[in-house]
Amino acid sequence: MFDATHSTAPPEGAPEAGDEAPLDAYSRVVSAVADQVGPAVVRVESRRPGRRGGLGSGVVIAGDGLVLTNSHVVAGTRRVRLGMAEGGDTDAEVLGDDPATDLALLRAELPRGAVAAVLEDSKVLKRGHLVVGIGNPLGFESTVTAGIVSALGRSLRSQSGRLIDDVIQTDAALNPGNSGGPLVAASGRVVGINTAMIAGAQGLAFAVSSNTARFVIGEFIAHGRVRRAHLGIAAQTVPLARRIALATQSGAHGVRVGEVMAGGPAELAGLRVGDIIVALDGIMVAGADDLLRLLNADRIGHAVQVSLLRDGRRMTRMVTAQERVQPASASGSPG
Repeated sequence: MFDATHSTAPPEGAPEAGDEAPLDAYSRVVSAVADQVGPAVVRVESRRPGRRGGLGSGVVIAGDGLVLTNSHVVAGTRRVRLGMAEGGDTDAEVLGDDPATDLALLRAELPRGAVAAVLEDSKVLKRGHLVVGIGNPLGFESTVTAGIVSALGRSLRSQSGRLIDDVIQTDAALNPGNSGGPLVAASGRVVGINTAMIAGAQGLAFAVSSNTARFVIGEFIAHGRVRRAHLGIAAQTVPLARRIALATQSGAHGVRVGEVMAGGPAELAGLRVGDIIVALDGIMVAGADDLLRLLNADRIGHAVQVSLLRDGRRMTRMVTAQERVQPASASGSPG
């Protein structure tokens, strides 16, 4: 006779045999990302005589030796030391340093078969997406953390006072030393470069988007620096209500002006805090990274037509773009 007290059936509500528990699925994704991208993450050390150097992380983005990191990690130096994930150190040359986006590009002699990460289109991200941070916080190498995308299109003022646009906010735990390391999507592709965390606050960390990184890398390779125009605003990507987008013939997103710099081109042209930029010279602007890309060197000193929404109405303003002055690199600020 069957004795129910010795039944091996799972308790009511438990997953059937072969079903995957949610925690296991989450763990598998994080583990797979760490295995795939972890070997491409390096330790970056910069030293300057008589001054504090930088210590952070970087990620190999090309097997021929290109490494992406933060500007504040290289600390204004021309050469840095890399510690490879698989062991061993090597020197690297700083090919480009752009404090305006807190990005720097390095070139090093890497071992044959070095693993390189792939930069994803950061526009695929949505709030709530799983992301994984990999780096060397506080000197603990190859540390993996995970969280979600908390917000997109943020603007961030760094410790040196510069504004960085199109920043990803995440609650993945970051600490000094994570700077310059990759923020990776569940696909195993890099969607951001970790750049900052808010001291004393939990769950507030930021990464420069991969789309901004791809633009900056192209400028470094072509010109050795990023020469760009600016409008004199701080801005962030915002969604537009469907009815407003249809009524104003705009896209699903725009760029909201969060700050107008005194005496800058935008103030002189009459732009205000709260205006939403939707096009530049007739080209649709769907995010802060689009605005950065369109404000290239060709527009320096030229009047550009800015299409914007104000009080639900579409209007245009002519703004004479100025060259963005390259601020001095942060000197050894912690990652």
